[in-house]
Amino acid sequence: MSTVAPASVELAPQRELIAQACRVLAGRGLADGILGHISLRTDERRLLVRCRGPQERGLGYTTPDDIRLVDLDGGPGAQGELDGYAPPNELPLHTEVLRHRPDVAAVLHAHPPEVVAADLAGIAIRPIVGAFDIPGTRLAAGGVPVHPRGVLVRNRGLAQEMVQAMGDRPVVLLRAHGLTSAAATVEQSVLQAISIDGLARLSLRIVSAGGTLVDLPDADLAELPDLGAGFNTDTSWRHEIARLHGVVGPTAI
Repeated sequence: MSTVAPASVELAPQRELIAQACRVLAGRGLADGILGHISLRTDERRLLVRCRGPQERGLGYTTPDDIRLVDLDGGPGAQGELDGYAPPNELPLHTEVLRHRPDVAAVLHAHPPEVVAADLAGIAIRPIVGAFDIPGTRLAAGGVPVHPRGVLVRNRGLAQEMVQAMGDRPVVLLRAHGLTSAAATVEQSVLQAISIDGLARLSLRIVSAGGTLVDLPDADLAELPDLGAGFNTDTSWRHEIARLHGVVGPTAI
């Protein structure tokens, strides 16, 4: 019989959302095996985060019970929250972003292989596409900074270095490591990471085919409409959940 205490239930919907987001991240290939984690701020001192449990099976098998409430120093956020569980080693990566960025509620950390490969090859994330991925293009056009240290971000000092490199941008690449994506919502943090991964994949394919990366002209960038959160986030997120569960529409005839 398990001796692990159950998580408190008052944040059940948020736990389910984070668990879903972890599975989406794994399903998209942005975090393999047991790597990666997502957090969500709940108040000034506490956050929900994917923790390491006694039956660890990896990101793609995350359940709501794996999402535990902790404080900014890594202690339990409520009675029984960490019984049998441990926060990720890189919890400071999450907490320092939340300490320094009041505009952020959700923090994601992943290890997308193509993102790492593109950066190590000297290929920056740039707005090379247009209507192919409008949110991704706008994100890239604003700049995607790189934190040049390939370290495990396991203490506040290292995390502060990453936050400084990140500045006020929503995504920062971690050289020889992965990326961190920060947003107002869990869904947006995941969709940002998916866009960055898509741009990295395209860039690698173009360069490997002998092509040259060219930024979208300013005139074309200005013509790209903002399709709104209802489409960019809500509909996109429903797609990710359907994709995760293998839901496919009727076959065209």
